[in-house]
Amino acid sequence: MKKVILSAFMLLGLAFSAQAQDISKNALGLRLGDNDGFGGEVSYQRGLGDNNRLELDLGWRNSNDVDAIKLAGLYQWVWNIDGGFNWYAGVGGGAGSWSYDVNGVSDSGAVLFAAGDVGIEYNFDFPLQLSLDVRPEIYFNSNDWREDNFGPDIALGIRYKFD
Repeated sequence: MKKVILSAFMLLGLAFSAQAQDISKNALGLRLGDNDGFGGEVSYQRGLGDNNRLELDLGWRNSNDVDAIKLAGLYQWVWNIDGGFNWYAGVGGGAGSWSYDVNGVSDSGAVLFAAGDVGIEYNFDFPLQLSLDVRPEIYFNSNDWREDNFGPDIALGIRYKFD
């Protein structure tokens, strides 16, 4: 029974690794999401191989009380679902700065964070990529401007692909 289960996992792994990937060498665009208010990020992806890439995002967050800017870097693995559909997962982190003003109380500081990333994307036949992902972030800072140190960032991405 153990041999059957092991063989099934090996065949599944072979199937995922044998599928052709549609990772562009470069992609530049926007990642629009929600984390402490409406947020937008300028997003750049750089293909590193047939099934992995680096994503860099420069973002800003603002709400009624909190303003923040951050730089995130993620290493992603990409798997083909069918045709232009891919799903991906990644890990990374980043740094940023924040300030808040709540009822006359102000503070500001810097933050480091660790992040994961899981999403789905579609690559069109022309140089356009659409994606939807969730990026859970865990913040490490001395002044806690949030009630907790966790932020789930859900976003829609639109990128122009080029070589």
